[in-house]
Amino acid sequence: MRRWWKRIAYFCFDAPCTVECPTSIDIPLFIRQISTGNDMGAAKTIFAQNILGGMCARVCPTEILCEEACVRMEAEGKPVKIGLLQRHAIDRFIETKPSNLAVRPPDTGKRVAVVGGGLAGLSCAHWLAELGHAVTLFDARPKLGGLNEYGIAAYKTVDGFAQAEVDFVLSVGGITVEMGKALGRDITLAGLKADYDAVFLGMGLAGVNALKMEGEYLDGVLDAIDFIAGLRQAEDLSTLPVGRRVVVLGGGMTAIDIAVQIKRLGAEEVTIAYRRGADDMKASRFEQELALTNGVTIRHWMKPAVLLGGGGRISGIVL
Repeated sequence: MRRWWKRIAYFCFDAPCTVECPTSIDIPLFIRQISTGNDMGAAKTIFAQNILGGMCARVCPTEILCEEACVRMEAEGKPVKIGLLQRHAIDRFIETKPSNLAVRPPDTGKRVAVVGGGLAGLSCAHWLAELGHAVTLFDARPKLGGLNEYGIAAYKTVDGFAQAEVDFVLSVGGITVEMGKALGRDITLAGLKADYDAVFLGMGLAGVNALKMEGEYLDGVLDAIDFIAGLRQAEDLSTLPVGRRVVVLGGGMTAIDIAVQIKRLGAEEVTIAYRRGADDMKASRFEQELALTNGVTIRHWMKPAVLLGGGGRISGIVL
């Protein structure tokens, strides 16, 4: 019986793992390819659906998507480690063949402007270039990558992988990059429409939810995404502001990221305060356990009521 379930996991008829994958990767196929020693073929299967599969394998909550849907969960209570297998295949490919797998066809003569060098913009630029179109990729920041470069905790993306993946995506050719160009400041939609055959806007969703509380603009009240961005780009981590006692408001992946990151940077006490219960947290159980094993305290049913401060700086919070 045990062998039958293992075989079904790799030769699923309807592949519930693929159904649950946001990018519809043929998961049973790439696992079979790895099992036969064909790591390069497995990577190509992944890239066919998700050219940014390397970072996806590092940060995607597979435990609540493809792995939770794995048929082995019902038989054995544990899934095939899909995320780790995907990471293995992608890393092997990039290590042995760092240039892109695509052979770009002759230029079609069409020019496309892509605004935003994050996940959407990079993916769009790659597929357009693979079709033979000339692409100009604009981004307001000094580096491409979007959240992969500026919004994911540093401990999840070590050794400069975010930029290595960007280089891999661009290696298809036919993509010109213009950094420091913001829409509405340096370029306009009307100008792009006049100069290009098509325009793709992929600027993302900047900013975080406002607290809408008096005191939210006091010194010491930090935007988690901005802090992580500063951390990712900092040459000297000792220059970062790290409090001794820190409260993180929220229950999603970003809350876990910033809490663990702050704790690893030396904060003495880090508490995640979430206004609902554990089952309502957007962060997966795995991420919650990661926070706990790093010394972070998670407290539920804690809604922020008052931010306390003096002299323009935060001094406390009432929950």
